[in-house]
Amino acid sequence: MDTEKNKFESGTALAKSLSNEIEYQSSSIVSKQLLKKTNGNITLFAFDKNETLTEHTSPFEALIYLVEGSMEISIGGKPFVVTAGQFIILPPDVPHSVKAIEKSKMTLSMVK
Repeated sequence: MDTEKNKFESGTALAKSLSNEIEYQSSSIVSKQLLKKTNGNITLFAFDKNETLTEHTSPFEALIYLVEGSMEISIGGKPFVVTAGQFIILPPDVPHSVKAIEKSKMTLSMVK
């Protein structure tokens, strides 16, 4: 009997709900890598309310897609409020930070 993992590894497509792939944890940020390739990766995150990723930079362009909730994402010191169903692009080498305004789930797609 094939497991979901075996089906995915053999190339069979799977349709899944991002919201169901990760659970919130109190006072924490939880992450789950969904895809990892040499030219980039996609990671799913669950943030409890008020959890933050402090300002940092990345040498790669990235896209954040909000699955649930709302977040304040600052890019180069300019804050943006992003809500469920919206996305924002992070340019390379520009300082950015992320704060969950409420419990939130997001994907981070990094392109190398």
